[in-house]
Amino acid sequence: MFRTHTCGELRIENIGQQITLAGWVQTIRKFGAITFIDLRDRYGITQLLFGEELNKQLEENPLGREYVLQVNGIVNERSNKNKNIPTGDIEITVSSFTILNKSEVPPFTIQDDTDGGDDLRMKFRYLDLRRNAVKRNIELRYAVNRSARNYLHENNFIDIETPFLIKSTPEGARDFVVPSRMNEGEFYALPQSPQTFKQLLMVSGYDRYFQIVKCFRDEDLRADRQPEFTQIDCEMSFVEQEDILNMFEGLVKRIFKDVKGINYSDAVERITWEEAMWQYGNDKPDTRFGMKICNLVFDKNMFPSKENFFDAEMFDIPPFGGKGASVLAIAVPNCSEYTRKQIDELTEWVKRPQVGMKGLVFIKCNTDGTFKSSIDKFYTPEQLKAIAEAANTKAGDLILILAGAEERTRKAISELRLEMGKRLGLRNENEFKLLWVLDFPLFEYAEEENRWVARHHPFTSPKPSDIDTMINNSPVIENAAEYLKHPYANIKANAYDMVLNGNEIGGGSIRIYQKALQQKMFEALGMNEEEQQHKFGFLLGAFEYGAPPHGGIAFGFDRLCAILGGSESIRDFIAFPKNNSGRDVMLDAPSSIDEKQLNELQIKLDLK
Repeated sequence: MFRTHTCGELRIENIGQQITLAGWVQTIRKFGAITFIDLRDRYGITQLLFGEELNKQLEENPLGREYVLQVNGIVNERSNKNKNIPTGDIEITVSSFTILNKSEVPPFTIQDDTDGGDDLRMKFRYLDLRRNAVKRNIELRYAVNRSARNYLHENNFIDIETPFLIKSTPEGARDFVVPSRMNEGEFYALPQSPQTFKQLLMVSGYDRYFQIVKCFRDEDLRADRQPEFTQIDCEMSFVEQEDILNMFEGLVKRIFKDVKGINYSDAVERITWEEAMWQYGNDKPDTRFGMKICNLVFDKNMFPSKENFFDAEMFDIPPFGGKGASVLAIAVPNCSEYTRKQIDELTEWVKRPQVGMKGLVFIKCNTDGTFKSSIDKFYTPEQLKAIAEAANTKAGDLILILAGAEERTRKAISELRLEMGKRLGLRNENEFKLLWVLDFPLFEYAEEENRWVARHHPFTSPKPSDIDTMINNSPVIENAAEYLKHPYANIKANAYDMVLNGNEIGGGSIRIYQKALQQKMFEALGMNEEEQQHKFGFLLGAFEYGAPPHGGIAFGFDRLCAILGGSESIRDFIAFPKNNSGRDVMLDAPSSIDEKQLNELQIKLDLK
């Protein structure tokens, strides 16, 4: 056999045993007539001692880093123990060795603090995967997978595979399409999710389904997005929202316990979408810290109507009372001693194109009860105190204020809140805080097209109390300028997102299961009857055969792994990821195909 033990297995109790190890040469250290070699495999590192006689053989057959080596020898106690590795109390006195395979000098050092850049490591990803730092990520991914499967199995879910070659029904992101050789001029699409399949499985009576499944979206990439990604995809029949929330709180808590050793016993907070947007500025708030956003309402009694600093041109906002103007503030705790240099740095930060503001107002709430502000010459101490009280501050706080068009300002204050949380060390990667966000709008208004689009997806049910509103009103928008007055603007979705540390890790909804309501939803999205049948006739037909009430959720598996592993990039937890351009630099894909293949597929390229 190639080995009797792994390189991470031997301990002090194995002293005196004759063993065989096999692995890769990590380091070589020569000391006169003896040589020490660290041998590495997936399980760990073991030190090897080559005595004087074998040292001569090493001179004749020199070893290099990453050579594949087999050794036979005796386990002995080390004289200079290494407490940093589990095998640090022992070493192997080698009696014979075999070079199983040689290695070129690797293009970067195979160790945690490697000298290889991202592009180089992605090109030689098979070498990068040997590093302990990457190996730990892959092992964590497997642990999350195993924990999720065990929990779902224990709760009577059944793993059912669904097709990867399906019909193209774009639902937001672009589809990846695959030409069919046997059906000339026609194309499959790769699934953005198994959404319609899992609903059909509910119609089929498989009341608890799951998959840990690959999904595909042709969209611009970022640190937490890949063209192919993995979901924990789940669906249940005969359930209401509360059943879903309870079941999948249990799933995530189980993963915390199995993977991180955390007994998450806190109740998971629930807030509405509107509360999330107004208190935190986004629909996936990081609730590990407070610093909630305050909407400062300015009136004649509190502030003068003339020389109002917040009307200044530098903030580029309409007059107060006009459409879309907002003044939003956060109270940063215990930061009233911030220097002017620090505040100027924050001002430049909010002016960056990614944030998009034109300035920043600060008010220091000093511990002696006085106030120091960038707007001292515009407002009296009493007025500054009124602002401080409106912003729910206490002595020692620093108030940061942004003003401008409502949507832009809310997004900017949200980014500023997160930045201050990061600078103050309030976003601890080892602290985990779950949150449910509920009651999303069912529709969004597409201004350019003057129509409604689904905020979640077209199979999401309205809240039961809003079903009549949806059925009994036309979706047509007669006056685009007053779309907010349309009944559809106030319909809530029976949908829910799970948020972890400011990241959406899961989202789902109670589904539409009646044909008439599904047709009404398609109509609201601008699909005529012919288009409905062409795209979703199979689903509408299934709803005629006793579809049960059902709902589900999908978790971003890669993102969940990254958060648990303390990383901002999901690429670190995918064995063979794509780069930011969607390329696999190791395989050099995507790539062109030859003329013969194009002809077989009846495809002609126009690369003008």
